[in-house]
Amino acid sequence: ALVMFADNPLVSAATLQDMAARIEAGAAITVGAFEALDPAGYGRVVRANDGTVSRIVEHRDATPDELTISLCNGGIMAVRLPLLFDLLDRVTNDNAKGEFYLTDIIGLAAGDGHRIDCAVVDLDEFIGVDSRHGQARAEAALQQRLRNAALDSGVTMQAPETVFLAADAVIERDVIIEPNVVIGSGCHIGEGSIIRAFSHLEGARLGACCIVGPYARLRPGTDAGNGVKIGNFVEIKNTRLDAGAKANHLTYLGDATIGSAANIGAGTITCNYDGFGKYRTLIGEGAFIGSNSALVAPVSIGARAIIGAGSTITSDVAEDSIAFTRTSLTEKEQAAAAFREKRITAKAAKTNAAKKE
Repeated sequence: ALVMFADNPLVSAATLQDMAARIEAGAAITVGAFEALDPAGYGRVVRANDGTVSRIVEHRDATPDELTISLCNGGIMAVRLPLLFDLLDRVTNDNAKGEFYLTDIIGLAAGDGHRIDCAVVDLDEFIGVDSRHGQARAEAALQQRLRNAALDSGVTMQAPETVFLAADAVIERDVIIEPNVVIGSGCHIGEGSIIRAFSHLEGARLGACCIVGPYARLRPGTDAGNGVKIGNFVEIKNTRLDAGAKANHLTYLGDATIGSAANIGAGTITCNYDGFGKYRTLIGEGAFIGSNSALVAPVSIGARAIIGAGSTITSDVAEDSIAFTRTSLTEKEQAAAAFREKRITAKAAKTNAAKKE
């Protein structure tokens, strides 16, 4: 049986497997312990000369010599059954606090001649989450563990302490992550991709050699093929971008399919929501969407089509077509000078009237 605190979320599978293996190898009990720089307040693990555990003594009940011990009880035990229940029946409350200590089973088992092993692990595994402070400490420890695992697998982080990773995020080797990046749950980052500073990803899948950011937001359902470029202040949701597609600046792509090598100009918006339902936008391979275009879904832009800058597209555009919607340019020569003179005269008259009052 494994006995542990409910508020120790960072205990690793490797630690539990090690403790169970010691039981299989003949130990009656295995204690999880850690070396503390400041052991004050912790129960001390007292070992015999052969390295086995003889007992655990609570801080309040420890002798001066026992208080010098730095090996502390982590609150995890693996115990043979039915031995555990036999030992529990013999536990008393004969101690300074008048309480029943589960750890007393260690001394009882050792006194009966059973072997008690000790698995020494990092203190971080025993961080208790019984307050917001504890939760913050545990999160910091978990993030450091995830960063180390990513670095060990060949990921480059320019400022690891500023990168936040979800436990289920998959980041392939040779990915470069710049400072202040969040890679949330459900993300898969392909080999050789670059995630630039201040980007936020969740539920996004990237192929190999993609470039994201800086200041990009990829929301759930983002699916990018190899070599896709998603630039600064671009938000993408529930959208597939095929290989080589680019959206480099100031763009929202939602509920869309973007063909390979398509270029999405700065300020392009897929108008996917009418207040009641979501609709899809389809952009064919090699299409060029000019800057500041609004694509009102449902709408389809054919392969290699060109959309003129500033257009609002409300109907389908055939492949290899050029489409644009804009009013004709009106120019009035010298009108600017006349406008300025009129405004200056009006302002002066208003100032003079105020002085007379």
